[in-house]
Amino acid sequence: MKRKIAGYLILAGAAGMITGMTGYAKENTGASASVQGYIQADTVICDGVYAGDIDLSGMTVAEAESAIDAYIESCGDTEITLQAGEDYTVTVTAAELGLSWGNPEILEEAAGIGKKGNIVKRYMEMTDLSYENRIYDIMMSFDRRKIRAVVAAQSEMIDAEAVNPTLTKENGEFLVTPGVDGAKLDVQESVDLVYQYLMEEWNRTSANVDLAVEIIKPEHAEEELAQVQDVLGSWTTSFATSDSSRSANVRNACQKVNGTVLYPGEEFSTLATIAPFTQANGYYPAGSYSGGKVVDSVGGGICQVSSTLYNAVLYSELEVTDRSNHAMMVSYVSVGMDATVSEDSGIDFKFRNDSEYPIYIEGYTTSNKRITMTIYGVEMRDEGHEVSFYSDITSTTPPGPEIIYADASQPVGFIDVQPAHTGYVADVYQIITENGVEVSREKITHSVYKMTSRSATVGIATSDPTTYAVMEMAIASGSVDYVKAVVAQLATGTYSGPLPGTETPTDPSAGTQVPETPETAVPGTEAPPTAEVQSPVTEGASAGA
Repeated sequence: MKRKIAGYLILAGAAGMITGMTGYAKENTGASASVQGYIQADTVICDGVYAGDIDLSGMTVAEAESAIDAYIESCGDTEITLQAGEDYTVTVTAAELGLSWGNPEILEEAAGIGKKGNIVKRYMEMTDLSYENRIYDIMMSFDRRKIRAVVAAQSEMIDAEAVNPTLTKENGEFLVTPGVDGAKLDVQESVDLVYQYLMEEWNRTSANVDLAVEIIKPEHAEEELAQVQDVLGSWTTSFATSDSSRSANVRNACQKVNGTVLYPGEEFSTLATIAPFTQANGYYPAGSYSGGKVVDSVGGGICQVSSTLYNAVLYSELEVTDRSNHAMMVSYVSVGMDATVSEDSGIDFKFRNDSEYPIYIEGYTTSNKRITMTIYGVEMRDEGHEVSFYSDITSTTPPGPEIIYADASQPVGFIDVQPAHTGYVADVYQIITENGVEVSREKITHSVYKMTSRSATVGIATSDPTTYAVMEMAIASGSVDYVKAVVAQLATGTYSGPLPGTETPTDPSAGTQVPETPETAVPGTEAPPTAEVQSPVTEGASAGA
């Protein structure tokens, strides 16, 4: 009976110790403490209560919260290294991955020990603490949005296209450079991997986490390029008569084509390879065809590169997908065997590698101004197989009478002479022989080259009526050579030819009579009008001749 009374007294004493104590509750977000029930911020935690390795004994709830927050903050400085393969790593902190305290509710439970429930429950909790500490685990939480932001930012550094092996030709030998694997970061899978590791495996020390990276192999193998050894077709043209600017353009465009590799099914575009035709891209002003005339344009002469390549392609028997002839005939290839390009109008020379193997284009120029294009691949044609080409000129149009344009915007002394061009219509045939026997003859192109007459644009602007009249009389002769002679003598003050109103003019340089031009009025001494002789017609630019 006395032992039972003693037990009641002990319980009553415990109840007295607990009476008046208040409770504390904290929201799951980790915000400041708020009054809830009997637990408050100044509630003192009993001895023997721990949060992880942190001894909360005798701390108020607010002090305990500060202690745990400091621990979380120290963990936030821990470095986490994200690994992508062997070559790329990035190190961030746990805080940058959104580290936070994941179970702040343990404070309410810790502060409530011995202060909640009936008197027996309180007594038992207090008694248990005297024998064994109560230890609460501190849980960590991470923000998936912050993890995603960190991971996604690595794509720029990790993602890379696979690079095919390359083929070069040095000192007569082909060299194959191995390809390079590409990589693609899987952002979503990487976020899941990082989050799972941090939530389930991380021991709150520095750590490495592998990201999910897809390795992308090159589309083509080195073995494909190693097979390229045979000459499929080759052609050489001369630019010996070209000036320094045109020669530089030919060499520049040739260099841009050189070294091109085309895999089976791929198409080559001349414009995509050698354009833009700008001085910044290594080109100079030189003669090219435009509006039936030869004019200086940046990149003039590049059509000799495309035409030389075209012939090499024909002899390689590759598929030509886009080819146009010049407006007027060129001298460096046979009639119908040219291929013009024009950046302004989009005219291009294209062909496709329709063979089963890669091809390599070699282009080079020599010191004596010759350009050669050679196409290498794997020869699959029989040894007795030969291909040749025949240009059949079906129509020829000789140049018409000379044309002289008077230009009132240019002073007397200016003269621009354009050469004549014979017009042609030509069909090119591809002839195939096997062991010396012709097995096919197929028309592959139909080309039309327009005729242009020899012409001259002559300046007639002058304040001297007599000089103006002399120029009009020279122009009326219809002879370009006569006009050239008059212009030259007027420039040197040695003109001794006829004056307006006198006999039929003769060539002042040769002394021969110039044929009369019917119905041509010789002007008098009136003020010079705007040019009334045939004016040049401006057309869209054609291509570099």
